[in-house]
Amino acid sequence: MRIEVHPTHPQPRRIRQAVEILQRGGVIVYPTGTVYGLGCDIHQKKAVERIYQIRQLKRDHPLSFMCPDLNKIARYAYVDDFAYRIMKRLVPGPYTFVLKATREVPKLLVRKQKTVGIRVPDDEVALALLNELGSPLVSASATFDGQVLNDPDELHARFAHVDAFIDGGWGGIEPSTIVDLTGDEPLVLREGAGPVDVL
Repeated sequence: MRIEVHPTHPQPRRIRQAVEILQRGGVIVYPTGTVYGLGCDIHQKKAVERIYQIRQLKRDHPLSFMCPDLNKIARYAYVDDFAYRIMKRLVPGPYTFVLKATREVPKLLVRKQKTVGIRVPDDEVALALLNELGSPLVSASATFDGQVLNDPDELHARFAHVDAFIDGGWGGIEPSTIVDLTGDEPLVLREGAGPVDVL
């Protein structure tokens, strides 16, 4: 199913339609403010497993998830003053932050080091989905054969087997910058769409 939404003023009825699919355990492709992502409700274990299958990822490959704001992050990760000061400046935005996970995070999403990657997207469609869903969205880049896809028509064709494609127009080609905030200083694990000199 292809659901076309306005990129800056997403129609509430269409967002609700997408969220109903997520609540039923569906997997969607959706805009994230950087590259398109494969997403599902964090509490739908079978949907999380489907993302691993669709992307052909090993089970030890970490998946991150999206939250609508900083306040929601505190439920799923330990945010000390050091991390909070950095995140407050950079969210919403193209940064995924690695933090120590709380017990609220499903085991399937916790890395070996008991950490988790969390992002607050700077994208109206993603934020509308998150706010309507009321829980985080698990997210993996919607790549095909290692290639980032940003053309909506190609994304729809390549991911025809997911439950819905949320078409918010052309996507980006650079993934988020990943920053580890579990130590004494921020550690850049992957340079992406977010500049690192601001850290």
